Amino acid sequence: MTSPIPTRTAGLERLHAFLPRAGRDYAHFRNLDLPGHLHVSCLSPWLRHRLVTEAEVIAAARGRHGSAADRFLAEVWWRTYWKGWLELRPGVWAAYRQGLTAALNRLAVEPGLAARAEAAMRGETEIDGFDDWARELVDTGYLHNHARMWFASIWIFTLRLPWELGADFFLRHLIDGDPASNTLSWRWIAGLHTTGKTYLATADNIAQNTRGRFRPKGLATSAPPPAAPSHPAPLPPPAGDWVDPDLPTLLLVTEEDLCPEFLLHAGLRPSAVAALSDVSGRSPLAVAAPVHRFTEGAIADALARLGAPEAPIFRGGETAALVAHAAREGVRQIVTPYAPVGPIAARLIELSRFADAQGIALVRALRPHDHAAWPHATHGFFRFRDAVMG
Repeated sequence: MTSPIPTRTAGLERLHAFLPRAGRDYAHFRNLDLPGHLHVSCLSPWLRHRLVTEAEVIAAARGRHGSAADRFLAEVWWRTYWKGWLELRPGVWAAYRQGLTAALNRLAVEPGLAARAEAAMRGETEIDGFDDWARELVDTGYLHNHARMWFASIWIFTLRLPWELGADFFLRHLIDGDPASNTLSWRWIAGLHTTGKTYLATADNIAQNTRGRFRPKGLATSAPPPAAPSHPAPLPPPAGDWVDPDLPTLLLVTEEDLCPEFLLHAGLRPSAVAALSDVSGRSPLAVAAPVHRFTEGAIADALARLGAPEAPIFRGGETAALVAHAAREGVRQIVTPYAPVGPIAARLIELSRFADAQGIALVRALRPHDHAAWPHATHGFFRFRDAVMG
């Protein structure tokens, strides 16, 4: 995969280039992990940052192929499902972060574990395919979905490494790395999402879907799930905040939603624009340079489309400075698209405290797509799919 261009225009071009293959071709060939990834859309970097939205992709594919696009659209809906499921259970994200801290602490005192984890991340395990995927991830910031599943399964059940370390490795390197999709996908592989149901990578499945490129030897033949507490009961879905179009407003752009034009279409007329980014907040370790570059470029593209290319960009730890800037601009509310569970959502909680102290309201506007879909993310994906796809 060539480096994705972090603009909405490039994302829409990618969508329209792939549309002819989003129907029966996708359903037939989607599991193949072949060089160039011609059989999948590779839209995920733009979708993750909402440079292109799920609703746009769904409408385009349905308009081109009708029900023949259902297999492709189900994959788009998985992203919405993961976000909604985690939004209803934010404690699962907190538990992952706690588990990651514990796993990193183990690396400091268990040299054998640290050596095995380092070999896995460097692609030096001598496991056919696995090493290639590790290097592809670091080199390109992308992996085919099937390769992600095989990699995670081998990481957990063959190499017997903490799943949180693997999830963090992905989140630091995937340009499309998303707190919900990444964390919950790793939990699903490990048997923590659908309790007791694990995913076991096999040499035959890998060979079949890589057309013989890889046939690893010595893979685990069983996949016992790790012990874990039961899922927390789902919280009520968020309703989003009401936007007062008559108040002086600062429109805040974040990497979680870089198509804020939906707010303008609804009548918002901001007097100021700013951005908030927290790529480094995705991990306690260093996040890869390609992830930073894409995200920074995507934010710049959003600001340019809003006619505010010189608008200030505040980093994760600068929420107080952002509020001070808003106060100088004389605004009464900061309006931002709703950010789902993850680093930006945590920063917005901080921002709200600082803003309240200045008499400025923080307004998190929920997209209609999320408002309609997230309440259905109460159980498994297939119940969700039936509710949203009909």
